[in-house]
Amino acid sequence: MSLLQLRRVAARRVLSRASSSLSNRAVETDSCGIPRRPTWSVNELLSSYPVPSLAPHTLKHLHDLSALVPPEENTPEYKKLKTGLEELIRLVEAVKIVDTEGVPAFGREDAGRPAEADAADVTAHEGGRSLLNHSARIHNGFYIVDADKPQ
Repeated sequence: MSLLQLRRVAARRVLSRASSSLSNRAVETDSCGIPRRPTWSVNELLSSYPVPSLAPHTLKHLHDLSALVPPEENTPEYKKLKTGLEELIRLVEAVKIVDTEGVPAFGREDAGRPAEADAADVTAHEGGRSLLNHSARIHNGFYIVDADKPQ
């Protein structure tokens, strides 16, 4: 199933669940109006979405990019890793379709800060170079990372 098809199916399911899930049953609440039990479940919602398929060459490419050795295909470790990544992709796709238009940022003091302020912070810290002082190995201003994969 393509990514576009996955998004369309997911959007329809979110809309249908949102309209039917809470309206069909009474929710028991405490004296403050807080529900005594969860009114929905992330696992329940995600189980209704189609599972994306991760191609073996994509999994190998991800390992190459991260300088890791991929597990052998058709081993239990490979199957577990592939299933886990597919579940993460399904979660990310479900989150992508959520409409947050008009929802104010919550919980971060700097949420309203312009992006230029972040750039100014980096400049104030010598372009981020001060972090290199914490690295065990540096060469020409770059971190040296040992990989477990031979080049």
